[in-house]
Amino acid sequence: MHTDYFDISKTDYKGLFDEIQHIWELIDRITPYIQSRLTSDLKPNISEIELPPSVNYESPDIYIGQNVKIEPDVFIKGPAIIDDGAFIGHGAFIRDYALIGKGAVVGHATEVKHSVFLEKAGAPHFSYIGDSVLGQRVNLGAGAKLSNFPVKFMNRDPLPTIKLLIDDEPFDTGLSKFGAILGDDVQIGCNAVTNPGTVIGARSWVYPLVS
Repeated sequence: MHTDYFDISKTDYKGLFDEIQHIWELIDRITPYIQSRLTSDLKPNISEIELPPSVNYESPDIYIGQNVKIEPDVFIKGPAIIDDGAFIGHGAFIRDYALIGKGAVVGHATEVKHSVFLEKAGAPHFSYIGDSVLGQRVNLGAGAKLSNFPVKFMNRDPLPTIKLLIDDEPFDTGLSKFGAILGDDVQIGCNAVTNPGTVIGARSWVYPLVS
């Protein structure tokens, strides 16, 4: 249940969790949820925002909230939501379908693809986050990576789906790309790597350099 991972009573993104049976179903909900918000209450406005000259974006379907700080040399591909009070550090790359929640941090040289940062989640330095959901106040140490695509799957068509082993029972997620789901207040140490399909419950710690 999502209650083992997230306190959704305290997030503004409750709609992401509607009708979720298995926690990995959140990954497939990211795109439609962002599309829905961008056509309802969070209207795209990046073309109206004064940005540093070296900040570039590709899609106009990008919402920038109030009091967002975007440093130079950022590229935002979009569609994306960067909500109130978020911080986007120098050289960050925000790819398609990213939701950077209120007060969240995407730091220097960090890449985010098809992922959600709930409120005050942060990846401040040199991280990769792909096809993942970070709970409230999650922190990734410098150099932490959330891998979303197993090496052994390369050059195979169609791509096999990622399977999880839960209580010695295999569960097929139906996802060919799946990074990590990190519950509220999870802490990931510097240069740790989560392998595809990692699921970590709330208030857990991962030590530095762990795979």
